[in-house]
Amino acid sequence: MPRDQRLGTLDPGKVAATDPARLEAVFREKPAIHRFPGAMAARVQDLASVISEDYGGDASRIWRDADDGAQLRKRVSGLPGFGEMKVKALGAVLWKRFGVAVAEALDPGHPTLGDVDSPEALEEYQAKKRAHKAKLRAERSA
Repeated sequence: MPRDQRLGTLDPGKVAATDPARLEAVFREKPAIHRFPGAMAARVQDLASVISEDYGGDASRIWRDADDGAQLRKRVSGLPGFGEMKVKALGAVLWKRFGVAVAEALDPGHPTLGDVDSPEALEEYQAKKRAHKAKLRAERSA
């Protein structure tokens, strides 16, 4: 069964209400959805709960109902598993790929997944990211 159909729903309320063991099994089914299926299943369930409870099951309300970039940053950083890097990456995707104006303030000003629009662009982005991380590691060990 394709990965996007394993659970049978993407409704946040239903995902949040799914038995955690069943959700973890869905994430572990080969090919696995994530390299850490147990942890990611729990994180997805936590996120689905927040989307269901705080946003009426409509994730787009996170940015649609935000008054400005500061409020959007607060909303996104309050999501389970979203640290500063994910806040910036999501902001860049919302701004660069979907034109969400309040997300412009979250764009970090350097290449992010928001710049990826093709398999070639993804490959180039990942190569640059690996090179940047290698440079940081070298600087720390020097």
